[in-house]
Amino acid sequence: MQKVALVTGSGQGIGKAIALRLVKDGFAVAIADYNEETAKAVADEITRKGGKAVAVKVDVSSRDQVFAAVEKARTALGGFNVIVNNAGVAPSTPIESITPEIVDKVYNINVKGVIWGIQAAIEAFRKEGHGGKIINACSQAGHTGNPELAVYSSSKFAVRGLTQTAARDLAPLGITVNAYCPGIVKTPMWAEIDRQVSEAAGKPLGYGTETFAKRITLGRLSEPEDVAACVSYLAGPDSDYMTGQSLLIDGGMVFN
Repeated sequence: MQKVALVTGSGQGIGKAIALRLVKDGFAVAIADYNEETAKAVADEITRKGGKAVAVKVDVSSRDQVFAAVEKARTALGGFNVIVNNAGVAPSTPIESITPEIVDKVYNINVKGVIWGIQAAIEAFRKEGHGGKIINACSQAGHTGNPELAVYSSSKFAVRGLTQTAARDLAPLGITVNAYCPGIVKTPMWAEIDRQVSEAAGKPLGYGTETFAKRITLGRLSEPEDVAACVSYLAGPDSDYMTGQSLLIDGGMVFN
């Protein structure tokens, strides 16, 4: 039986790289994204190359939409084994400029989106009559507070806590729960953070990236594929004896 995975936010960036890697690993994949066009483009790319994929439009801040997306993936692809709660937003938020709107937006996507994904996966695993794997997007900013990213950082600390608690609560159901914690990845989302940080400092584009890259032991930004390789491990059988962990895959920014 071909295993089935759903990846949220997989229309671009890290999510897309994760989806492509899981297809390479033999999964059928549901490309779940807020942007229907990009989701469809990724799913089409996969099917063109002989893989099995379906595009699903989802706003992860909506519990109903997340449940519907997972159910669509389960029925369309014939099973359900892995959810990757990857969708996220990362606006720059200096402490004094934080607004109620930005807190709600970030927490609705980054935290509630993960909770709804966990719940929907449990329901799908139950219907299939077996356990499964829940994989959440955390961040190096979920291990150490990042400057100018108070709301994002705190949302990722929340994901790390959720991952630990869910791992304890769901172990009796045969479900493992882990997270991956990227550093600075070359994606459209990072380009936007760089723009905001560089502009705030009154410097040219690239200034933010350069400043952050100085903190990376391996001396280079991450490619989305670096992160996808970590998720591949978490989605595969080699990580069966691991749960409750938030793996740093950040080139050596944070050491625990």
